[in-house]
Amino acid sequence: MLDYALLEKYSKDISILFVEDDLSIRTEIKELLEEIFSIVYVAVDGKDGLEKYLDFYKKNSVYFDLVLSDIQMPNMDGIELIKAIYKENSNQKVLVLSAHNESAYLMQLINLGIRQFILKPLDYNNFLDVIFKINKDIYFEKNEEKISALIKLSDTLFWNKKTQELIDNNQAVKLTKKELILISLLLKYPEKTNNNEEIISLMWADDFDKNPDITNLKNIISRLRKKVPSLNIENIYSFGYKIHTTLD
Repeated sequence: MLDYALLEKYSKDISILFVEDDLSIRTEIKELLEEIFSIVYVAVDGKDGLEKYLDFYKKNSVYFDLVLSDIQMPNMDGIELIKAIYKENSNQKVLVLSAHNESAYLMQLINLGIRQFILKPLDYNNFLDVIFKINKDIYFEKNEEKISALIKLSDTLFWNKKTQELIDNNQAVKLTKKELILISLLLKYPEKTNNNEEIISLMWADDFDKNPDITNLKNIISRLRKKVPSLNIENIYSFGYKIHTTLD
């Protein structure tokens, strides 16, 4: 079953150019695309599509994330359009609308590198499945650096290794210096159990005039658990602590 929440997440910032000469099909699919994407441009044939593609780049300094094009169109057909687009941007992601009677064109499209097709007449579920998969790919490519910097701690809680921030429901959690040191230490090697003596010595390394013990550590962990209930810090009895992460 399609996860509509994930579809919305993946599609939120993706731009798409839709090229189709048939008015009824163009109207139908345009309405679907506008329910999914926030940036939708529509062209009536290949020539119009190429002009809009180049103009979008000129105005935004980025190409469309996705192009969805029909094959048989006046002025410039889908194959000519895709060839022209690939000359501009060889990494462009393209989906092709294809009818069953257009099989003669498929080999040319496959040779161009097209691997994903949406069949006409449109099947709503198949359409959403294809859109979901390609949008997921685009989302992870666009957010690769950001995602690689995150450690997932729960469905809504993340640790950003790059910025050293705890993010809960897309908001940075305000941490004290000691809380920040503790979380950084426990997540340096996720799922590793750190012994109490090691944690205490590192957390109070700069406090030469203090003599902290396990009670001080427990107090900080207790406050942290109240502040961020979804942060899963486990006490390994008589030894130390570790933070549990979540695998997607």
